[in-house]
Amino acid sequence: MNSTEIKNSLRSLGDPAIAAHSQRFFKTSKGEYGEGDRFLGIRVPVLRKVAKHYRDTPLREITRLLKSPYHEERLTALFMLVQRFVNSTDKERVSIYELYLMHTKYINNWDLVDGSAPQIVGAYLAEKHKKPLYDLVESNSLWERRIGLMSTFTFIKDNDFKDALKLSEALLTDKEDLMHKAVGWMLREIGNRNRSVEELFLVKNYKKMPTTMLRYSIEKFPEKERQQYLKGLK
Repeated sequence: MNSTEIKNSLRSLGDPAIAAHSQRFFKTSKGEYGEGDRFLGIRVPVLRKVAKHYRDTPLREITRLLKSPYHEERLTALFMLVQRFVNSTDKERVSIYELYLMHTKYINNWDLVDGSAPQIVGAYLAEKHKKPLYDLVESNSLWERRIGLMSTFTFIKDNDFKDALKLSEALLTDKEDLMHKAVGWMLREIGNRNRSVEELFLVKNYKKMPTTMLRYSIEKFPEKERQQYLKGLK
């Protein structure tokens, strides 16, 4: 199986109406975060089926697919990498992890990051030193910063909050709204598992947090407490 065969399969599934909607939804106009991205118009469940069908494709061909100008082809490649990572030997997982970080320029929208970083980068680093994540969040690339933070979702699910909290604090002054949302989301996930841990972080930092970040992090709090945070009265 090769990347050309997969591309031909995907392009036969495209829908111009869905593609047009995706162009707007993923902010592809000039100056927006997804500027210049192109879409075939294929829903995510269909892409997952395609990825599963071609799951035995060699890594070199998946890499070629990942370099596609079409969003859905890159997303399919990432789904394939996630599947391969889960079912691979330790040696191949190293290759997938390294391949992933060598090609971050193609992992360039929030859905591409969120659907792959925890499952590959987070899973690989679960029992290893987390320095690569700290390097990522210092990157000038919005998407590398998001990869660094979103990878901690893997640890959060195991009730390990240390790195997510440290990285969140490092990102408090990030200028990008997509990072504000990501930090707020990870803090909310921590709170879903241990409310007191999230509140300790918030009490220390909430007055420095951008409004979007704060709103995301306290989304599930009782209304009275939400208002206290939002009005700076906590």
